[in-house]
Amino acid sequence: MSSVKVVLSEEVKREIGQHFIPGFVGQEVTEDVVSLIRDYHVGSIIMMKRNIKDIPHVRKLIADLQTVARDAGQERPLMIGIDQENGLVSAFSTAAPLGGTQFPGAMALAATNNSETAELVNVSTGREMKLAGVNWAFAPVCDINSDPRNPVIGVRSFGDDPETVAKFSSAVSRGLTSSGIAPSPKHFPGHGDTHVDSHLGLPRILKDKAKLQATELVPFKKLIAEGVATIMTGHMALPLIVGNDTPCSLSRDITTDLLRTELGFQGVIVTDCLEMDAVVDMHGSEQGAVKALQAGADVAMICHRIDRQKGAIEATYEAVQLGALSVEELQASGRRIQALKERFAGSWDEVITPSLDIDLLQKIKRDSAQVSRDAYQHTTAIVRDTAKLIPLLSWRAEPAMVFTPQMEVLNRAVDDAENIIRTADGKLRNTAGPSYTAFATALHGQLPYSTHVVYGPGDAPPSNFEGTHRIIFATRSADRSTWQLEYLQSLLKAVGSLKVVVLATLTPYEVLAPVAGPQAAYMCSFEFTPQALRAAAGAMFHDSPATGCVPVKSDSV
Repeated sequence: MSSVKVVLSEEVKREIGQHFIPGFVGQEVTEDVVSLIRDYHVGSIIMMKRNIKDIPHVRKLIADLQTVARDAGQERPLMIGIDQENGLVSAFSTAAPLGGTQFPGAMALAATNNSETAELVNVSTGREMKLAGVNWAFAPVCDINSDPRNPVIGVRSFGDDPETVAKFSSAVSRGLTSSGIAPSPKHFPGHGDTHVDSHLGLPRILKDKAKLQATELVPFKKLIAEGVATIMTGHMALPLIVGNDTPCSLSRDITTDLLRTELGFQGVIVTDCLEMDAVVDMHGSEQGAVKALQAGADVAMICHRIDRQKGAIEATYEAVQLGALSVEELQASGRRIQALKERFAGSWDEVITPSLDIDLLQKIKRDSAQVSRDAYQHTTAIVRDTAKLIPLLSWRAEPAMVFTPQMEVLNRAVDDAENIIRTADGKLRNTAGPSYTAFATALHGQLPYSTHVVYGPGDAPPSNFEGTHRIIFATRSADRSTWQLEYLQSLLKAVGSLKVVVLATLTPYEVLAPVAGPQAAYMCSFEFTPQALRAAAGAMFHDSPATGCVPVKSDSV
């Protein structure tokens, strides 16, 4: 770092602003985001689920943001980023008729065993985002999910095999790039081998560099060799490499020495959101941003609070003035950001046009719907079915019960930040949730004598259970929410002879053991989106046979 104090000129302030990507609250341009762009000169904006209505709305909103940037004298258009991993983390996707299409997420795509499907899915989602004005996607997830207890990655990963994750991550990156979207593989150097959620605390991964090279770094090295445009750093500690518990996103040993120098990455480095507890608890978002830039990050992400966003930029002003942050390094970093913008951000004329071709959008939506349907049809996996229950054709004339779990909070990456499934006093709005309602409806079309039961912690088997000997039992993170398996055991005790299909609607680890006995069938949908659950319902009756594989080691399931 430079020890020379610097006069904070307007030019230096403009340079500093380019190194931040804040989010904002609302579905229209607000005074807060105008101030960030106009007064603090931020060069990028992250769009969150809370900002999104549908594609025409997003197009207009982004055009308005770009107009603010142009009128404020910014040289090039804003980078507009979004968490669009697909699957359960799909900030761009909505159920609106002209909303972004829902596509399968990482582990569901890996279950297809076809990386061309993954590439096509991301070409399609990329085309939609580009039409809306988005130019940067924080995907693919390159984490190797080697710890089944991982509370935040799980099915967001392509699996537990480094080469498989590398192959599918490469396909996602190609698909996005070909549609004009900058991909951002994450969470470097790897968030898979931990059971701590960095939203809530600091994961400590006790691996040396040799082990990291053999597993976590494999996908990143492949994408760096292919010239990926950006990489996102994560908030985990590697004390055996760094020598302390500094989060990797704030560590020069990781960001500069490993990623930049040793692996030779020349693109833009962006941090994960610096409002996660892994950073805030020890450093605060404001000083976390300064430390991330000192470590060699190009762009610091702060998604939520305006006080933290402005405070972080002002802390960076102070660090530059005191010589604690090198202007020369910021300028070199700024040139990488400008090169990214030249490649992906487009011209002012392109980005400030608020309207779009609705006929083109409708055609793209039709194409996307077909790609999505085709992909989901190949995601459902039969984990085991020794009794050969599938397909359930003989069940159609018999009474059956469909059990789905009460909705629970999973983690901050998957759950909506505004907690829209709950009322102001914390009660669930719809205990079934729209996904499980869609699942039960799809099954009722096949099983006209079926009854849907939403079960919760401490519930007793339903009073009308007697006489029903066929059940479809859906779980959601049951390897951690063990009350679901306890409820299943209560059903098995209530009726001695049952034919059971257990559908794990999140990870295959949920059916780690034959929880309903060896004669039950065990399936996995890898996500609980309505599209995935409808596909799983169809697979139970061979409308589209369950051809998916399980992309984690067989001894895990």
